Parts: sequence; structure tokens; C-alpha cells
Amino acid sequence: MFSDGTRAAGLTLWLAMLGVAHAQSLPADGDTPPFSTLYKWKYVDFEFPSHIHREQALITKKFIPMNVLPLGIEVFGSRVWVTFPSWRGGVPATLATVSRVGGHPSPLLRPYPDWNYHRAFNENQNCTGLTSVFRVNVDSCGRLWVLDSGQIDSQDNPKQICPPSLVVFDLYTDKLIARYAIPKKYVLQDSLFANLIVDTRTEDCSDLHVYISDTWRFGLLVFRERDETFWRFSHHLFYPDPLASNYTLHGLNFQWSDGIFGLALTPIDHNEDRLLYFHAMSSYREFVVSTSVLRQSSRVNNSASEFNLAGESRGLLGQSSASAIDRRGVMFYGLVTRDSIGCWDTEKPYQKKTSGVVAMNRETLIFPNDIKVDQEEQQSVWVISNRLPMFQAGPLDPDDYNYRILYADTMEAVKDTICDPEIDLLPPNEAVQRGWWS
Repeated sequence: MFSDGTRAAGLTLWLAMLGVAHAQSLPADGDTPPFSTLYKWKYVDFEFPSHIHREQALITKKFIPMNVLPLGIEVFGSRVWVTFPSWRGGVPATLATVSRVGGHPSPLLRPYPDWNYHRAFNENQNCTGLTSVFRVNVDSCGRLWVLDSGQIDSQDNPKQICPPSLVVFDLYTDKLIARYAIPKKYVLQDSLFANLIVDTRTEDCSDLHVYISDTWRFGLLVFRERDETFWRFSHHLFYPDPLASNYTLHGLNFQWSDGIFGLALTPIDHNEDRLLYFHAMSSYREFVVSTSVLRQSSRVNNSASEFNLAGESRGLLGQSSASAIDRRGVMFYGLVTRDSIGCWDTEKPYQKKTSGVVAMNRETLIFPNDIKVDQEEQQSVWVISNRLPMFQAGPLDPDDYNYRILYADTMEAVKDTICDPEIDLLPPNEAVQRGWWS
């Protein structure tokens, strides 16, 4: 006989398998408190249609495991989405899902929405599939917004085989809804559209806008779904800081001149507005602009004073990757040369003494590349770490765990730290004693 608790757990797991609900996640390890590791991989592998298909992909080099790098992450319902940009040959699928339930430390990934959208089995897709996905974002209406660069072999011999585009899927049916190519006039030479974030305030998403960062040509694109229109902002705050363009990570020294990258939206305020916080990858500073400005195409050439510095510098080694803000207004961000996840309560001044570190681990958090906060009633912050600089410099160790997906309850992650909205400002000496970043 099964107890009521066992029966309920079984029902939740069954619903999770159907994609209707998600069961309690079963972590692979707890080496990075307050985070749990949902999955960790030495190398990535996929659910091929058959063993023969996999062997054929290996023989023809459509699948080269050491060339497949997980880059972006998103979470919705019972699934986690992971992106795999086609930077080198041998990436058979550029977007895939894995169960949110966990239970197996290194599962196979399932191409999304199916293999027909990916080049391993549909090279002649004529830009009707997915080419090289950088990042994805789910809106509040259950639609997945996919940022597809359209470029393959970016590290070896770049080829722009499709226009950079926004591709939209209905997550309840996994059907393609729309594809919006970024107009050529907004795609500059060597543009790299590296990140996106969706902004909507209505229940039916009828006011939806998407903000897209052009990391290599220092622009911020805005897309308005209602009339399928794009426009582009340029500003000197989108540029990299030369002093922050030199990186050292675990003995590896490299130079990146990456501009605007991290994008994070605050909750909607009493004026029905929200702020967009942003930063260049190669920068120690955070900046801010009101989305009421961004949502007006007429402000493209009349908004220079609307983009502003958020506060103090994060200091040396303060380069940050992605960022995300939860419903309480707490920002989480990756500190890529510190093997750390930082935090900040956006209701407090942006200062060193108000900035904290949620987690630091020199093994599991080597280059935290993407960060998302899910839409659950009790929110979690999700991180993917991928050792990107080491991947670019040469093959990663196939006997080491190179890629991880980690998660933590957002409230528990910052409890009793300066990032906790319940905690008032404390004297700087007390903050240092409690281990907060300064």
C-alpha cells in the first residue's frame, strides 16, 4: 500500500513528465551552497533518433562533443532550455531541453522542438529552422523567444548563412509562432546579438517589447511585437571599458572588448514603468535607463541624458556576465573572474557596501555565463557555468565536469545578507565581517 504522501509525489512526477507541472528537483550535488547542482556534464550529448544516427553523426563530424558548449539557460514549467551556439563545427543541435526534475547527474539533451529544426538532420532548411542560438527568454504568456544569430563556425571561419532573428515558440504546443528577422540596417559589420530580455505588462502580452544587446557593435535594439517593428539605440555607455578588457581566470590571460551584455528588468513600479539595468561585459560598472524611453522609437536620437550610471564601480575584477532581477527587486549577476554570483537589492544604493556574494566556488562556478530567475510563485535563480575562456583557448578536459546548471531559492540565497530586502544598511565594517563583497 502507498501512503498519501507517496501517491501525491507519484502524481506530481507523472504530471511533470507530461509537462503540466514540475516535481521537486533532485540535485546532482550540493557542493555550492546555497545553490544545488541540478546537472553537470563532462561533455554534452543528445537524444539522437537512434544509436545508428548518433554513430553516423560522429563519423561525418556533424557531432563533435568537444565543440558543443552550453551557453544560455531558461526555465519554464517542467523543463530547462539550454542553448548551444554553432561557434565551431560539430554542433548537431543549437537548442535543447532537459527535465527540471533531475535525478541523473549528466542526462542526454533533447533538441527543441525536434531534430527537424537543427542542421545535423536538416542542413538544407533554408533558414526555416534554427542556426546558432545564443540566448532565450520566456514571456509571461508561455512563449519562448529565441535569439538566433544565423552565423556558424564563428571561431574558425564565420559564415552568415541566415539573418539574425527572433524566433518564437508556443511552449504549450511546442509549435513555431513567428520569426522576425532583424532588419539589415540595424545589423552592422561584425554585430553580435548576444542577449535579450522580454518586457510585457499586460495579461495577454499585447504590449510586448524585446530588448536585444549588440555586444560587439555596442547597440541596444528594441522590438515591438504589435507592429513587428525594430529600432536601435546607440550610446557611449554601451561601450567596453578599456581598463576592464583584460581578464585573468585560473592562470589564463585573455583580452575581450565586449560591450553591452547584461540586461535585467526591475519589477513594475507604481507608475506602471520599470527600469532596465545593463552593463558591458568588459566593465566594472552598472548603468540604468527607464523602459518608458526605450519603448518610444522617437527617442532614438533624443535620449542621451536618459542613460545613466547606477552607482559605484564594482572594483577590480568586477566584470559581469548576465544578470536577472526577482520580484522583490533583488539582482543576481555573474562575476566571471571571481567564480562567484553577486547580488544587490535594487532598492538600496548601488555601492560596494550594498553588494553581496551569494556563492563562490573555484570549481563549480568557473565562468557563470547565464543567469535567469524563473516565474514560479516561489522563485529560484538559475545559473549555467561553462568555462568559456578555457573552451575558446583549447579543448576542455573530458574527464572533468566542465558544465553545470545550478539553482537556488531566491529568498534563501540572500537571507541575512545585505542583498536581503528585509535587511537595512549596515556599517561597512560589519558588512566586511559577515563576508559580503567589498
